[in-house]
Amino acid sequence: MLSLNELWFVLIAVLFIGFFFLEGFDFGVGMETQILAKNDTERRLLINSIGPFWDANEVWLLTGAGAMFAAFPNWYATLFSGFYIPFVFALLALIARGVAFEFRGKRDSQVWKKTWDVCIFFGSFLPPFLLAVVFASFIKGLPIDGDMQMYAGFFDIVNPYTVVAGLTVVMLCLVHGLMFTTLRTVGDLQVRARKLGRTLLIPLAALLTAFVVMTYFMTDIFEQRGTLLMILVVGGVAAFVLSGYFMSKKKDGWAFGMTGAVMALSVLSVFVGLFPRVMISSIDEAFSLTITNAASGQYSLKVMTIVALTLLPFVLGYQIWSYFIFHKRVHEKEHLEY
Repeated sequence: MLSLNELWFVLIAVLFIGFFFLEGFDFGVGMETQILAKNDTERRLLINSIGPFWDANEVWLLTGAGAMFAAFPNWYATLFSGFYIPFVFALLALIARGVAFEFRGKRDSQVWKKTWDVCIFFGSFLPPFLLAVVFASFIKGLPIDGDMQMYAGFFDIVNPYTVVAGLTVVMLCLVHGLMFTTLRTVGDLQVRARKLGRTLLIPLAALLTAFVVMTYFMTDIFEQRGTLLMILVVGGVAAFVLSGYFMSKKKDGWAFGMTGAVMALSVLSVFVGLFPRVMISSIDEAFSLTITNAASGQYSLKVMTIVALTLLPFVLGYQIWSYFIFHKRVHEKEHLEY
């Protein structure tokens, strides 16, 4: 039976998996507005395809950070103080993206729209890149001392390993978003989304392979959880191959599910490799933050568990309902809000 510390580690992992799965296709569609769309009408179609979902999807990130703060305050404190600058840029990008969705259609001006379109693109590119850099730093190790203080320099955070991780997640978000576009659009836009998704599988495969190989040689997580991680890697490879197969057969729903599975398994691998640690110290393994030394008291965890189990069904029910209500495809003839 799981202890409360283990339970909350699992719940936080689930929240971040949900965030990357759901917000991942949002980020991908945001990047598509500059990569796939040929004109303003197609950009508005793409934005409208995620219009009912993007803000609710971001709640998974807020909830994950909130759960981290309440369940593992020492993890939260070390993380957010040490990664203050990357998180500020990620937050500003998310703010600019959200504002752009609302503002780009308020004036009939090409300069106005192009300005907000740039915000949408970079607001969709930077957050997954920066968050992937942070998660990759977790498993690579950071200079954390015995007082749980992190003294990371620029190259402790930005290095070949973390940059490859960032580019891999960005590319995966883009392919995942393209598969979502095939589910939400029709005609030429849908065909081009499917074609581009298949084309990008090759560079995505190269990035994923590079990241797995670098992880094997540059971190200790395969030493800690080698058997389970190899199972996850094999599962990820199978899901990746199936995504390409379903794209070729125009089974877009299955293809979307498989790209989402690759995303989910990738995030899950990070948490599996970390456990029972939450941040690895590169100074001394004894200084690593764990689910024990970074956790709140047992009473706090017990109260949080009761509250979470009470409210979670309502939150999940609302989100499932919203996806059901807005499941229809968007068309050019419909009113385009953005």
